[in-house]
Amino acid sequence: MRHFTAADLGQLEKVYRLNLINAITGFKPANLLGTADANGRTNLAIISSVVHLGSNPALLGLIMRPPSVERHSYDNIRATGCYTLNHVHEGIIKAAHYTSANFPREVSEFDTCGLTPAYHDDFSAPYVQESRLQIGLELLQELPIEANGTIMLIGRVQHLYLPDTPGVLRPDGSLDLAAAGTVALSGLDTYYTAQPVARYGYARPNQNLEELDM
Repeated sequence: MRHFTAADLGQLEKVYRLNLINAITGFKPANLLGTADANGRTNLAIISSVVHLGSNPALLGLIMRPPSVERHSYDNIRATGCYTLNHVHEGIIKAAHYTSANFPREVSEFDTCGLTPAYHDDFSAPYVQESRLQIGLELLQELPIEANGTIMLIGRVQHLYLPDTPGVLRPDGSLDLAAAGTVALSGLDTYYTAQPVARYGYARPNQNLEELDM
């Protein structure tokens, strides 16, 4: 196997290291982060750092880059306390990726990238109309990460919108994301479709492997 030590990683060329370390976590969720400032001016950014933090209450975390330069999404979330996460599917990959460009604050990525802001149930942050799975969150907590200056934002799910596509929402509450068309992201620029390989039951001690089959 190819081996990199911490010292080796530190000596790599910047872009090479960035690409490598962004890929080693494996497939990541591709979400569009929808926000608006206090005046309703919208912003949209693709992110891949969303993580599940708990189900009761329903909490999701996401990592924001250091606010050493203008971070429009972060500023909007702090100003309004709410934001949306919107799954990316095959039909909007290129538009979603284009939101990563460094547009000026006064330019809305919705307009420039050809996506549509949508508002539901008096929630002030914009959803992506073209997304098939949309989540509205309220900011609960910010956790600074001292090692590199990034910030984890912890949000509580206030609204969840799922597609009516048959089979997406299973009877047990789990989701078939392949049926929803949700894509995954590797590194910063490579998108993948996902197909289920296997599904197993709840694992308990002293089971044999065959007992995990559903």
